[in-house]
Amino acid sequence: MKKITKAVFPVAGMGSRFLPATKASPKEMMPVVDKPLIQYAVEEAVAAGITDMVFITGRNKRAIEDHFDKAYEIESELEARGKRDLLKLVQETVPDHINCIYIRQAEPLGLGHAVLCAAPVIGDEPFAVLLADDLIDADPPVLRQMVDVFEQQACSLLGVQNVPPSDTGSYGIVSTEPGPGGLPNITAIVEKPVPEKAPSNLAVIGRYVLTPRIFHHLRKIQAGAGGEIQLTDAIAALIAYESVLAFPFHGIRYDCGSKLGYLKATIAFGRKHPEVGRAFTEYLASLNVGGRA
Repeated sequence: MKKITKAVFPVAGMGSRFLPATKASPKEMMPVVDKPLIQYAVEEAVAAGITDMVFITGRNKRAIEDHFDKAYEIESELEARGKRDLLKLVQETVPDHINCIYIRQAEPLGLGHAVLCAAPVIGDEPFAVLLADDLIDADPPVLRQMVDVFEQQACSLLGVQNVPPSDTGSYGIVSTEPGPGGLPNITAIVEKPVPEKAPSNLAVIGRYVLTPRIFHHLRKIQAGAGGEIQLTDAIAALIAYESVLAFPFHGIRYDCGSKLGYLKATIAFGRKHPEVGRAFTEYLASLNVGGRA
């Protein structure tokens, strides 16, 4: 099996839960302290040895392309003002050895369709999928953990974690049996089951390592609810032909697709930020004076 060098970032969604903030700006560009969500995801991929970043974009997503492009005017201005530290930050948004590829998803036909749009670029290679909404604080980064396991097991991996039974309706939920290397082998996967019909409370989180056979199943499956092509349905078909392992990753995940999760991430990353972390932590502590939350 070839090494993983390509990652897909589905970023064509509307971000309706954050309107009006996302009316003219992509939700993936919402900052957590001083970096947008999509940059955290790209940095995670770089740390895993990925060199080709494939962004599946849609309307009003031009800001993502601009963010990872060279900013001549800003760099010239910072150079002229002698602001070397800021210039270095801007220039290192994407390392020189990284390729950024943009593919337009003309219609919002679901996560499965977004992944399928990447097929011409991925070809016959294994690849990763990262959902920027899921910001995960981990050392080593979660995708690095998964790529290391893939190099040993040579099969698809889904990042998973336990969620409260009441939340199963928001996730793809898997059932498992003991598998190789101490990892659970996925025997079934169901998209957003109600709690009483969920096979477990082990939920798929936005990190995937997939073999190229997934494209065969994405092309064959029929659109499901809402006319969308579900990645979950393709994975369910893939299980019949090859092993798919669940990967209970080590790290803290923040659901930045929700307002509460986004606020939690901002606090957590703000407290550990090298520039403002100490002062921000002291400020948060001061809010508890007099019993105020």
